[in-house]
Amino acid sequence: MGIASILTYLRSLPDLRARTPEVIALLLAAGLLYSVAAYLVERYAMGFAALVIILAAALAFRFIVLSVPPTLSADVYRYQWEGRVQRAGINPYTTHPDALAHLALEEPGHRLDVGRSTPTLYPPLSEWSFSWARTIAGYKRLYTGMDLASCVALLLLLRVHRQPLARVLMYAWNPGVVVAFAMCGHHDALAILTLLTANFMIIRRQGGLSILFLALSFLSKFFSALLLPVFLGAVREPSPPTLIRSEAKDLGRSPSTPNRITHRSAWGARCAYGALFLVVVAAGYLPWASGGGQLLDGLFQYTSGWENNDSLFRLMRLAGNSKGQAGLLAASFLTALVIFVLKRRLEPLQASLVLIAALLLLSPNAFPWYFTWMTPFLCFHTHPGLLLLSITCLLGYAPVVAYAAGGAYQDSPLILALEYLPVFAWLAWASLRKTRDSKLENGSTTSNMPIT
Repeated sequence: MGIASILTYLRSLPDLRARTPEVIALLLAAGLLYSVAAYLVERYAMGFAALVIILAAALAFRFIVLSVPPTLSADVYRYQWEGRVQRAGINPYTTHPDALAHLALEEPGHRLDVGRSTPTLYPPLSEWSFSWARTIAGYKRLYTGMDLASCVALLLLLRVHRQPLARVLMYAWNPGVVVAFAMCGHHDALAILTLLTANFMIIRRQGGLSILFLALSFLSKFFSALLLPVFLGAVREPSPPTLIRSEAKDLGRSPSTPNRITHRSAWGARCAYGALFLVVVAAGYLPWASGGGQLLDGLFQYTSGWENNDSLFRLMRLAGNSKGQAGLLAASFLTALVIFVLKRRLEPLQASLVLIAALLLLSPNAFPWYFTWMTPFLCFHTHPGLLLLSITCLLGYAPVVAYAAGGAYQDSPLILALEYLPVFAWLAWASLRKTRDSKLENGSTTSNMPIT
């Protein structure tokens, strides 16, 4: 199999960091093969044998690169440091590597070069998970296990939606996903797994459990907060309509009254679920409460000082806006999109794809592994432009080339253009085609109307 051969060759290379351009080229080639496989799954019906092959190959891909050193990203070494800080009884929200250099908590031979004066920016559940492993290999196994659990969650969701189970390939074979978790050991797999579980629970009409897992996803990675209005909007009052009608009858109300009762009950349930979300988040931060006002210091330093691999945000900056102004514009666009999604009543899986993709395109930081957040939802709504983005985002590892040579971790305008321009061109073309088809359909409907 082509993808397995590429990954096997990558594993055989002695120093991936010194060969980053070759590594990226090979991963893009794997992305091309993945695109062909995704097209076949989308185009043709697949049986049980095909599903077994897809799942077996997904396991093989991860096993092949599990032993590869995380040279494309050093984040896992920060996870290890923070796990050691916790085991030393120190609050990671109140300290940073420079302050604890005397304790020798860093992995020998892997000094933390980035964020040495920055406290942790990770939410509490992610922070807690850093204490579950001790070695780099342990972290990679931990988050790869969660990545595979996400494949199981996707199979359950596909079955509930009565969609072909083979569509799990959109996530399971994606090279960006394999690299992010099995090769680099990123903890984003925790946020993805809990978010998929939240989607499953909302479909099963388990509103409380859905909000609980959404809160856990937020406590793993902050992006999930964007979906809270969608999930609250999808909450359904557990009482069946017949019961509500009988209650209204007993109260001597007219048949039209139950609708008002249902409306008030739904709003009451949403307020209760919103409160549940806040309670779970507060409980997550409680063990670290000694940090007081420092709990978000690391996050604020990250958002104010970092800008990497961004697309629309960078264009807003190039238009003459300050970073604060560009952030305000991006927030306004996202707010408008949330309102649009709520008005259109998009179901949570589709809303998750739309909002997460928009967040990534509008964010000042869009590291390659961030795009794994949207990839699971391509299993249900396969958008070719976003599928392309899940592959071209691998170009976001290009700054490793200069960084490995002792230079700054800095984006190349050419690489950014190669990464994003084909995606925006495809999205624009798809939008124009959809508008044209809609006009043609409306024109056809108008022409068939009887003349009166």
